Amino acid sequence: MRAVFLLEAVRSSRKAMAGAAVLAVFTLAAVFAGVIAPANPNAQDFTPMESPSLQHLLGTTANGQDVFSQLVYGTRQSLLIAAVAGLAATVLSVLIGVSAAYLSGISDHLLSLLTDVFLVIPALPLAIVLAAYAKGGGVATLVIVIAVTGWSFGARQLRSQALSLRDREFLEAARVRGERRLFIILFELIPTMTSLIVANFLGAALYAVLATAGLQFIGLGDINQIGWGTMLYWAEHNEALTSGGPLWAIAPGVCIALLGAGFALLNYAFDEITNPALRPVRRGRGRRPAHP
Repeated sequence: MRAVFLLEAVRSSRKAMAGAAVLAVFTLAAVFAGVIAPANPNAQDFTPMESPSLQHLLGTTANGQDVFSQLVYGTRQSLLIAAVAGLAATVLSVLIGVSAAYLSGISDHLLSLLTDVFLVIPALPLAIVLAAYAKGGGVATLVIVIAVTGWSFGARQLRSQALSLRDREFLEAARVRGERRLFIILFELIPTMTSLIVANFLGAALYAVLATAGLQFIGLGDINQIGWGTMLYWAEHNEALTSGGPLWAIAPGVCIALLGAGFALLNYAFDEITNPALRPVRRGRGRRPAHP
């Protein structure tokens, strides 16, 4: 029933539909990358720094690789990290935020203190430090770093929501029935916050897209993997903007912005769902009074 409500809310929101359309395009590109890409993204079979043409839509790199093929295959990594890191950060937010609110007492104080510590520390500099410490790691390293640095804001929001629900009658009824705390949290409390959890996931996925690109651009992670951030890294190191290959640097930047916009639009839509005060006022067209 709640899933049907969320689906109807998404369908009725222009922002949500626009964001879903953007994500659908990138998802199709990731799934059918082998069909869309005209060449192997790692193959150095072409003339270096070729201009855009029918054979190479976005030109070639300094090593003779097809830029468009790298762009298409890079979609897979960006979506994978966004989904996995966003999900991991959301799970941490739910476990820590909801548990702190429901358990109260010393558990609430300790978990809230942990959340406050991560909120005070700037996320991106912390991510840079952690990624630099594990330099050379691949996707798994980026996922762990992003999840560790991206859960605290969502945990604070979920704790506030759970506090407002903690003394509701349906939770009191579950306690009277003798249900365990874990059961009440997982099957009674969390399902009532579905829309807020989805909004937190979208926000975490957006952070993952931008953080991944930033970390890869400065050379952290595995720079030999095909990704939008690594494309920017190599384009910058080969001075693509001034060496006749501007699309090598511009194309992945545009894709990062579009994918981030897709997640942001969906996130705005779910914010409107969870907070009625943010919903736009729709005024119906009134009939003009008839002249006597």
